[in-house]
Amino acid sequence: MMKWVLAAVIFVPAIEIFGFSFVAERVGGMNTLLLTLLTSAIGVAMMRFEGRKAMEDARQRMNAGMVPGSTMADGLCIFLGGLLLILPGFVTDIIGFTLVFPITRPLYRLLLLAWMKKNMKNGKITIFRR
Repeated sequence: MMKWVLAAVIFVPAIEIFGFSFVAERVGGMNTLLLTLLTSAIGVAMMRFEGRKAMEDARQRMNAGMVPGSTMADGLCIFLGGLLLILPGFVTDIIGFTLVFPITRPLYRLLLLAWMKKNMKNGKITIFRR
């Protein structure tokens, strides 16, 4: 796990710096800065809107006596996407938008649920029930 964190700390900023310079060469430095601020603002607004929908859906499922598994995975995807949208950078914004948009989120939900299932079988994730 620590290898992945170290790799992310090294490679993500390098990729983002390359992305900034690439975009700045084409549209200018001030426009690049404004575009970065705009994507962050749009990301925060989308995260709030989609997050409210996910929380309301989870609440309805729990009130109906159902387990809100996929809804909670959606909520986690929205949260991670919002964090990526708040971070400055174009690559993280692209990944963040695909996590927040309802059309592309099911792909990430499937990957997340498969990862959780695998780790639960290996004993790395434990679920406690009341």
